[in-house]
Amino acid sequence: MLDHYEQFKKDIFALTKIDLNAYKEKQMRRRIDTLIGKNKIDSYEKYVELIKADRDKFEQFVNFLTINVSEFYRNPEQWKILDEVVFPKLINTFGKRLTVWSAACSTGDEPYSLVMALSRHLPLVNIHIIATDIDKQVLASAKVGLYNEKSIAGVPDDLKKKYFKQIGNSYQIADEIKRCVEFREHNLLRDPYPSGCHLIVCRNVVIYFTDEAKDQIYGKFFQSLAPGGMLFIGSTEQIMNYKELGYERNKSFFFERPKK
Repeated sequence: MLDHYEQFKKDIFALTKIDLNAYKEKQMRRRIDTLIGKNKIDSYEKYVELIKADRDKFEQFVNFLTINVSEFYRNPEQWKILDEVVFPKLINTFGKRLTVWSAACSTGDEPYSLVMALSRHLPLVNIHIIATDIDKQVLASAKVGLYNEKSIAGVPDDLKKKYFKQIGNSYQIADEIKRCVEFREHNLLRDPYPSGCHLIVCRNVVIYFTDEAKDQIYGKFFQSLAPGGMLFIGSTEQIMNYKELGYERNKSFFFERPKK
């Protein structure tokens, strides 16, 4: 067992502005210890020195830390609700130029899915998704827009044929979809949130945070939403105290900021 984890958390915050205190400690420490072991290092202090000196190891650490598991149209039954219920409601309320934020967007699967799903309701010229993540590497990958067959398995066949081009064993998403997404680096625990959002999508990320950090994030999402706006969370997540935070529950994984 490695020692001096408290000092390690301080060192990592100074280097990355990632606050490890906000993550569930047992789970996160186990992941970090595994990575340190793979680098054949026996102390947190030595590992901090390594990532200070080696940019590739620094990027490896951030990428490993910010658990990136994503796929297009993840949990399709929820995307069906988004398509049939939520999008029509938002368009009816706010018009044809929605402000949509994909938070903790990972490799871009989610914001690109949002563009394609919205394209059934709106022309692409009207669609603009803000997509943010703390990890520079996954944002760079997202901008390239190249995916394996497993990642795009959930995309409806008509959209897959229309917006993907096969290149070897990979699939390249169309430039017309990429142009609808603006990628930005963003730390959910530190940075200012976008305002006036009609839809915020943040799925299967907040589960890794402490209850205190979750409340902070969901509270900030509430403030970011326009009255009548919706928050879409993941199938592994719950907001037990949504009423205290001000939300109304719309569907199982959809929460609304009331209009009044």
